[in-house]
Formats: sequence, structure tokens, C-alpha cells
Amino acid sequence: MIDKTVPSVAQAVQGIHDGATVMIGGFGEAGSPIELIHSLIDQGASNLTVINNNTGSGEVGLAALIKAGRVRKMICSYPRSQNSTVFPDLYRAGKVELELVPQGTLAERIRAGGAGIPAFYTPASVGTPLQEGKELRSFGNQEYVLERGLRADYALLKARCADRYGNLLYNKTARNFSPLMAMAGGTTIVQVAEIVEAGELDPEAVITPGIFVQQVIRIPNPAHESDLVRQGVIYP
Repeated sequence: MIDKTVPSVAQAVQGIHDGATVMIGGFGEAGSPIELIHSLIDQGASNLTVINNNTGSGEVGLAALIKAGRVRKMICSYPRSQNSTVFPDLYRAGKVELELVPQGTLAERIRAGGAGIPAFYTPASVGTPLQEGKELRSFGNQEYVLERGLRADYALLKARCADRYGNLLYNKTARNFSPLMAMAGGTTIVQVAEIVEAGELDPEAVITPGIFVQQVIRIPNPAHESDLVRQGVIYP
């Protein structure tokens, strides 16, 4: 079995290239891999397409990555939420693109990509501007929009615990999009608070099997987005 642990966040993200598509876990701050995102800012990759539920808060984490000018396009469901000012300002200025996706559709597009399903039909967005340019088809008396599965070059995730083979446990709602993104990422990089020895995890409790994970980095006391925003932290 392969030991997937790496010694530093810098080493974990060093291979992310300009123009990459990157899935970033998190539902607001729950499950947001702050340390990995900050390390990606330090690493310097640019022209990124980022897939996330939202666009971050304050000027830390994902919002900081966007503010640094590294993101060409966001694919998300909530481009504006509490304490999110960076993305709305840059979007209105024409400096970043947006593909808006209903939240359930976003989750299913990621799941489909990870499962090798190229596209699926959904009634969500029928009759709205979000259907423009997409194939429509009727089943019974209902119209459906064709949505394409999403895959990414990299997935950056946060979990509670892993073994050195990459099997993952999450902390409650920090689970959100992460299991789906782990499957849909070409290289899945995960920060965890604890790494245990092989055999210590109950296999019946494992949420993401190690086959979907390529790198694991231990961050024993991870930052929380809301704490950083409340303290007025600006990264870098």
C-alpha cells in the first residue's frame, strides 16, 4: 500500500499548474481547507477555474485566492453570501467569470463527473436564464435541461482524520461536497487534523476510501474562516 502523507502544505500543492481546474471543498466555512488555499496563493498558480459552493468570505481562504487575481472563473451556487465582497466587486468590474449553477445541480454535476457520467437531465433551471445555450428535452409532460458532469485537475479538501493510505473521516457537515469532489478530482489533496495508523479506522465508518485520495497533509489546529474574518485577518 502507498503511504500518501506529505510533510508540508507547500509540497502538497506544488504541482498545481496555471490554468488548472480546482475543486475546493466547503459549504461556507464548514470543510473549507484554509491552509491548502493559502499555500496555493503562496505557490503562485494563476488563471484557475475554481469549483466551490460559494466564493468565500472576508479576505481569507477562497476569497483571498480570488482577490490575489489567481481565479479566471468561478463555478458555484452562491457567488454572494454574508461577508463576501471580493468576488462581487471583481465580477462587476469584469475581472472574473461566473458560471452560476443551482446547488443541487452542482452537487450532481460533481457526482456525475466522479462516476464517469458525462451528462444528465434535470428540471432545475428550466424557464430561467440558466437554461440558455443548453439542450432541452421533454420526458412525459416535463421539460429537462441537459447538464454536463464536472471533473477537475485537482481537488483541495479538509477532513477530520485519515490513515496514511488516504481513507477519510469528516467532521459532521464538513463532509458536504468533499466526498463527491474526491471522486471527481484528478489529484485529490486533503488536509486533516489527525493521521492514524493503518487499521485504526473502522472500515464501516470510512466516508471516502483512499483510492480517491492522492495526498494527505496533517494540520493539527486548522484555521476557521469565521474566526479569521471576525479578527479582520487579510491573507497574505
